[in-house]
Amino acid sequence: MEIVNNILWSIATIMLVGSGLYFAFKLDFVHLHLKKLFSTLKKDDKNEEGISPLSSLMVSLGACIGVGSLAGIALAIYKGGVGTIFWIWLSCLIVAPNSLVENTLAIVFHKKSGKHFLGGPAYYIKKGLGNKKLSFIYAILIIITYIFGFLTIQSNTIAKSFTNFFNVPSILIGLIVGIASFIIIFKGIKGISKFSNIFIPAMGLIYLGISLFVVLKNVNLLPSLLINIFKEAFNFKALGYGMLSVILIGIQRGIFSNEAGLGTAAIASGSSSESIPIKQGMISTLGIYFVTFIVCTGTAFIILTSNYNALNYTDVNGIEITLNAFNYHLGNFGNIILYICIIAFSFSTIVSGYYYGESNLKFIFKNISDKNLLILKIFTCILLVLGSFLSPTLLWNLVDIMAAVLAIINIYAIFSLKHVMIEEYQFYKRKCQDDRK
Repeated sequence: MEIVNNILWSIATIMLVGSGLYFAFKLDFVHLHLKKLFSTLKKDDKNEEGISPLSSLMVSLGACIGVGSLAGIALAIYKGGVGTIFWIWLSCLIVAPNSLVENTLAIVFHKKSGKHFLGGPAYYIKKGLGNKKLSFIYAILIIITYIFGFLTIQSNTIAKSFTNFFNVPSILIGLIVGIASFIIIFKGIKGISKFSNIFIPAMGLIYLGISLFVVLKNVNLLPSLLINIFKEAFNFKALGYGMLSVILIGIQRGIFSNEAGLGTAAIASGSSSESIPIKQGMISTLGIYFVTFIVCTGTAFIILTSNYNALNYTDVNGIEITLNAFNYHLGNFGNIILYICIIAFSFSTIVSGYYYGESNLKFIFKNISDKNLLILKIFTCILLVLGSFLSPTLLWNLVDIMAAVLAIINIYAIFSLKHVMIEEYQFYKRKCQDDRK
């Protein structure tokens, strides 16, 4: 399984980097113009149907800011060393244009469904490329990857973090997670977006505060820590596969955390009421910067300034390392804070990830009934219970493989639709010039 994973991610990495660089040049590096990116947060669209562009960002951030930002970053450091953090940063800047493109295309090709919009890779593959078979394959893979994979990892992480310190059966934690998730996802996209609008900003600010506290507390360690990150990033003797392994692990964990290039955030963007497609793409680009440079970097610094390398683990989820780091810096209070973060991050991913699955199920079955959607919700919650006691190593490996396949399909699609993206960008430039006159 590891060999398959490495092969697929080698292919995905080449495609992600190549596409990212191509679009960066073609779109005048607009993904680096922070002033323009932030200006798109202001909603000037009067369309009351669908959800607002900012709400769609909160839904996609909910899916991104999961335990991949806690356990995934710890796992990257555990497997690839501190040098992986550099590649997580660099890969974010390189693949950010892919996020800009996929989220723009999500608006270009989204469709009306009642009072809501539906969109994402399955829609632009079918409507833009005219490839119905590939669009169905992508939709099925999203359902499997999220409902069976990403969501069960969230449940597994919650269960493992609690059972490590409390004498509580994993299945009991899984039952609580399953029931709580059902209550939230029962209300559909409006309920999910309302939950995300309140929950995600509060969650992000709390975690940012914790990270800043730890960084300031250990500010004397930062110079040597940064030097070590850059030094180990180019360590040709690192691990069995040399520097390539460090690069692959860094990009893999970075993509897993911010999801740029997978096309998943485009599913949330497709539900937006934004009338100027590229604005949605720019809003979503801000999201991946927040996940990578605030949440993931905060986790990395918390771990790297602890005694993480003095401990041994088996069947690693990654959350054990993060728990130890919080305890090291903040004592028992740190454990309480991290438990709250784990629950918050996991639930944000569960509710957003479920929407991704539901949206793609609606793509496959155009007139699916509310009764059948209720079955999906119940089935999802059952899987959350089962995920609480499955092997984390097995879950991570399966999700990594599926994520690589999603990336390969999505990058093929957005690159094939490059002419549409370039036209949208030229339209946006002309509009900006007209607005300044």
